[in-house]
Amino acid sequence: MILLVNARLVDPVAGRETSGGLLVAQGAIADVGPHLAAGAGPEGAAVIDCRGQVVAPGLVDLQAFIGEPGAEHRETLSSASRGAAAGGITTLVCRPDTDPVIDDPAIVDFVLRRARAASAVRIHPCAALTKGLAGREMTEIGLLKEAGAVAFGDAHRSVMNAQVMRRAMVYARDRDAVVSHFTQDANLAAEGSMNEGEFASRLGLPSIPKVAETIMLERDLALARITGVRYHAALISCAQSVETIRRAKDEGLAVTCGVSVNHLTLNEGDVGDYRTFLKLSPPLRSEEDRQALVAGLAEGVIDAIVSDHDPQDVETKRQPFAEAADGAIGLETMLAAALRLVHSEEISLPRLLHALSAGPAAAYRLPEAALRRGAAADLIIFDPEEPWVVDPSLLASPCKNTPFDEAKLQGRVLGTLVGGEIVHAVAGALPGL
Repeated sequence: MILLVNARLVDPVAGRETSGGLLVAQGAIADVGPHLAAGAGPEGAAVIDCRGQVVAPGLVDLQAFIGEPGAEHRETLSSASRGAAAGGITTLVCRPDTDPVIDDPAIVDFVLRRARAASAVRIHPCAALTKGLAGREMTEIGLLKEAGAVAFGDAHRSVMNAQVMRRAMVYARDRDAVVSHFTQDANLAAEGSMNEGEFASRLGLPSIPKVAETIMLERDLALARITGVRYHAALISCAQSVETIRRAKDEGLAVTCGVSVNHLTLNEGDVGDYRTFLKLSPPLRSEEDRQALVAGLAEGVIDAIVSDHDPQDVETKRQPFAEAADGAIGLETMLAAALRLVHSEEISLPRLLHALSAGPAAAYRLPEAALRRGAAADLIIFDPEEPWVVDPSLLASPCKNTPFDEAKLQGRVLGTLVGGEIVHAVAGALPGL
């Protein structure tokens, strides 16, 4: 048993903050509230003095590339697990674009078995929606779900064929599965590498218009309307998409959406002098779009913040901007970067933590992330004020392509528990930890 005392308890489901303690027993929350203090718990419980720091449910990240199988040089389940635990992530959903693709129940089973052996955090696979991510033939959604897949999508590829998408949605609906789709028209995006607008013109870079996202999103919602599928827009990035999702929710569609922490805290101007670590898909948008995303998050239109963790090695990033690979790592910086929105008073801490834990868990129907009796003891202890400078060499991922290289951030995870077991602890940070 573990007793956390002198804690600032933030419950994102209830949307409230209280002071008190939390008791962990047999992998679950046994008790929580202001009545718990040192000496008030069961005899023999290990006591951790939180010294007024935040205790909250562990973060749930719905969008991360893990290189097993086939790209272990970019990331392994073990290194991703260490990075996730250090960043306060207790549940991680991995993308299907591995080698081989996660489009067969045997590969789902392989990932789950490897995760049990190599990972300290909970890892769930998102299976491919179409075979080989080719967009031509849907996968066996029912069998993949039975094997353990929690959602279905084609990673950073869109299913361009509307008939294939409709059939997949019908099949997913009948099997009570979630379709998680990347909304970007490949033809409109073409060889673009940056948001269409003044900055792209100044840098002489091929661009990607926002309509490449909104057209695909509108099509998907039209199909979701006639099929009744549970639909998740994996990564939205512009103001028009926020409005589209808002209308769909007002209509009563079973729709959720996610946004990367990069698009909430950075804009196209941060690309600066061709900084390839900020070449992302979708591309960073305008400051007006960033502000619209933050407003949508505060309002509750946006359900989930994701890391969009996508490790790329030196060879793929040390290229001219237009030729460099998309993607950035983000497991260890997701919380601290997101806390910028709290420090700037753009959003409250409970609402932010809801979008980092309870919101994504609900979108994929994972176990509820809440501070209540009986909930899994997947917890984080963090100091929302502690300043630190991002040093890529100290991050767990073998790839170092962080958009926050040398950035000054506030907020550090001091301890992470998964199923009541301590999987990450900063030495000397808290008595008993």
